[in-house]
Amino acid sequence: MKYEKLAKDIVQNVGGEENISSLVHCATRLRFTLKDIKKANKNELENNEGVLSVVQGGGQFQVVIGSHVSEVFKEILKNTNINNGNSSEELKGSIPSQIFDVISRSFSPLLGALAGAGMLKALLTVLVMVGWLSAESSTYLILSAAGNAVFFFLPIFLGITLSIRLGSNPYVGGTIGAALLEPNLTGLIGNPASFLGIPAIVVDYSSTVFPVFIAVCIYAALEKGLKKMIHKDIQMFLVPMISLVVIVPLTVLLFGPFGTYVGNGISVVIEFLSERSGLLTGAVMGAGWTFLTLFGLHWGLVPIIIQNLGAGGDPLTPMLAAAPFAQIGIAFAIFMKAKDKQLKALAGSTMLPGALAGVTEPILYGIILRYRKTLVYVIVAGAIGGAINGLLGTKAMVFAFPSFLAIPAFSPMSLFIIGAFTAFILGALLTIFLGFENKKIENRDNEIITPNDEQSEALTKRETLVSPLTGEVKELSEVSDAAFSSEAMGKGIAIIPSNDEVVSPVNGTVTAVFPTGHAIGITSNDGAEILIHIGIDTVQLNGEHFTPLVQSGDTVTQGQLLVKFDKEKIKEAGFDIITPIIITNTDRYIEILNVNKDKRTIDANEDLLTLIV
Repeated sequence: MKYEKLAKDIVQNVGGEENISSLVHCATRLRFTLKDIKKANKNELENNEGVLSVVQGGGQFQVVIGSHVSEVFKEILKNTNINNGNSSEELKGSIPSQIFDVISRSFSPLLGALAGAGMLKALLTVLVMVGWLSAESSTYLILSAAGNAVFFFLPIFLGITLSIRLGSNPYVGGTIGAALLEPNLTGLIGNPASFLGIPAIVVDYSSTVFPVFIAVCIYAALEKGLKKMIHKDIQMFLVPMISLVVIVPLTVLLFGPFGTYVGNGISVVIEFLSERSGLLTGAVMGAGWTFLTLFGLHWGLVPIIIQNLGAGGDPLTPMLAAAPFAQIGIAFAIFMKAKDKQLKALAGSTMLPGALAGVTEPILYGIILRYRKTLVYVIVAGAIGGAINGLLGTKAMVFAFPSFLAIPAFSPMSLFIIGAFTAFILGALLTIFLGFENKKIENRDNEIITPNDEQSEALTKRETLVSPLTGEVKELSEVSDAAFSSEAMGKGIAIIPSNDEVVSPVNGTVTAVFPTGHAIGITSNDGAEILIHIGIDTVQLNGEHFTPLVQSGDTVTQGQLLVKFDKEKIKEAGFDIITPIIITNTDRYIEILNVNKDKRTIDANEDLLTLIV
């Protein structure tokens, strides 16, 4: 799939390059900070064939792309001068939104390293458990160093990423974090210490989060003030020197102990809640995690989780892990049960990243929000699985995204499996026995009723679309572009044209004529929203070989000529001329049926699709 066009469309529909303060991305979504969120066209973005969903949360405008988000991100940066998060912009929104934004931006660049190192530590646990590796061997120690490094030196990495977000010198921020781990300071742990006669309590800052967060936030404010007072010619050395002289001692004397106490206090509260009612705490976490993820607010728990890991184990992760396992179970059930080839492919392709890597956002946006009935299953299965893990007192021993491969990261592993697999199995069973489609009509043999069935006639309303082309009929799954074949844009059919004309399949209104003439959108008088996309990637022809005969807003009648094109020249230019005909508001319909599913070819104006409302 080509990403250049998608990247341009996204930038245009968030209000243009001039409306973007900064942009970062995580595993599946682009995270924009916009100057004026009112300029963003959310509906247009959600109707884009390459966008799964749009979410506003945590002070950000988030465009969910899927596993290929990094490719779209690169295209945006390549063709614009957008700030990719390496400098600051003004914090906006409510205080909680600002906090979530700062946390999200600070941890996003570290996510791959944290997850990879966590999985490596889990792998080492398994190798030692089965006796393939000794914990005293040099091989183990070398690999252990690789797995431990990002966590041990976390104050340094956070000092850098947090400084970037706040617009201060990232290397000074990293130096502040490094000072907390420097041997001269760590050598004072457990010994009497003072600074200029003021007693100091030196603690172990490795793997901590809150002390460096507080220190760098104060540093960022100090740096801005110093730059206003110090002449530019000497700022390069004097601002960092004064910042280090002020912030590092203050961190040792005040920020560090306070941040440590805050982190430990939060851990104690969580431990207290878990001991008093692990069942209730786990149920709330398991049921609520899906919604936190949907709105991008789950980042707020990452510092707490890491702080807990540094204290010997985190009880939160096993509780919230039930939600991802429930989501994977739902995707598995749909993969097994779905008769539709495209839906089966979608379920399989979203299930694998979740099961193997813990990345479940494609399941959330590609399946669960599409079949919203399953959202109830996630809540139920997540609550029950989370309650079991909370009751059994399981803990995560290393940082990892919950998945089947990450099971060794939890202890006791056997008890965690009980809660996780309960969520997975329950999510799958609820989907299998209660169904996942919001609306459907079935006969006694559990087959979808055809549009000619009298029962369907009585219970439903139908709209018939005629073919806009003459040619060979193909299933959408046979289209080479994944945006169409996966039905991300909606259900429909494809035709390989044998002539050079496109006619209107309905009576209705032209809602969009692409400037390049390669695609046209029509809304029928009965409400069907139809996209006719002539060829694949033909937008790159920049309108050559296409002649639109109507304009946006024109009223058209069924069979009216809409576009002329030269299919032979399009093929000579190296483009596939297969033409998807998509119902973009598929969710409005119970079923979309191919009227002549046994026919290989069709003539223009011959009945093609029946839409059942």
